[in-house]
Amino acid sequence: MTDGRHQAAVRLTRADLDALPNYVPGRSPADLARELGLPEAIKLASNEVPYGPLPGVVEAVAEAVAGVHRYPDMGVVALRQALAERYGVDADRVATGCGSVALAEHLVRATCLPGDELVYSWRSFEAYPIIAATSGATSVQVPNDAGHGHDLAAMVAAVTDRTRMILVCNPNNPTGTAVRRAELDRFLDAVPDDVLVVIDEAYREFVTDPEVPDGLTYVNRPNVAVLRTLSKAWGLAGLRIGFLVAQPQVAAAVRKVVTPFSTSMAAQAGALAALAQADEMRRRCALVVAERERVSEAVSKLVPGVPASQSNFVWLPLGDRSVAFGKACESRGVIVRPFPGDGVRVTIGTPAENDAFLAAAEKALG
Repeated sequence: MTDGRHQAAVRLTRADLDALPNYVPGRSPADLARELGLPEAIKLASNEVPYGPLPGVVEAVAEAVAGVHRYPDMGVVALRQALAERYGVDADRVATGCGSVALAEHLVRATCLPGDELVYSWRSFEAYPIIAATSGATSVQVPNDAGHGHDLAAMVAAVTDRTRMILVCNPNNPTGTAVRRAELDRFLDAVPDDVLVVIDEAYREFVTDPEVPDGLTYVNRPNVAVLRTLSKAWGLAGLRIGFLVAQPQVAAAVRKVVTPFSTSMAAQAGALAALAQADEMRRRCALVVAERERVSEAVSKLVPGVPASQSNFVWLPLGDRSVAFGKACESRGVIVRPFPGDGVRVTIGTPAENDAFLAAAEKALG
């Protein structure tokens, strides 16, 4: 057509999304290896556990995909029941989704109308501002404290009559810091009853500090929900499955807004198989934690102010040097995750992978 309406570009999408950052996945190690002419590169950018699928998962998934011409169980009944039994809650308090990040998005959709406020610490999980914007909610970002953790007192002070939801990432991604029980108790007591507090515990299985509480101990409070994922400690990152525990009415609202059939049959089968391997999961987490302590001690000699991590990664507060450090590591075949102007997150890998990272870090900073 040649009329005036089509001589200029017609905008078909929301203008406010132009300012929204893209979610940044970890770079492909195969691409970097080809670029550098190396047989392989090491990826320590996406917080994956490096020890492969748990026993029985591959077989369960293979069996499930034989029925891939059928839809999965939309109610996710067997998995929700297994999760309920494992964590000591009723199944009507459980909802599943395409990773805990999808469930966070569904919670915002279930609680916030356009203009309502979502409060969270910053820097925290990089998907939070994307979730807020795409849902039409207003982000209220509360700066991290001097130790790179949540400033819960400031987060309470940021609550207004428009606040509908608060996200508490514990342990925090990407800094690895964790909120302890006493401060979380005070925070929850101070938050108004009509504001939903979502405790995002994607890295709960790596916590070793006894003063960092299990969020599930708070779910009897009417305004608390807890997010967990099976992507990290349970080794199902490629199947994308997470779950939520909340009051029955909150879980039911999430199940209403969740994308139909988004918990695939492969994910359901793999999750059920993984949950049967809790002892092996804990053994692998112990390996990660031991390496986390070794890597943390080593990088603390190179970078001042490295916070104690309760996750499967460490945070290097390198500020304006973050991007250059990331490039220096990549030049040696090690992919890490820089956050420009803030710091670098480094996933804990195998001992050999961690040695390669430490050698690259020493070269870059030593």
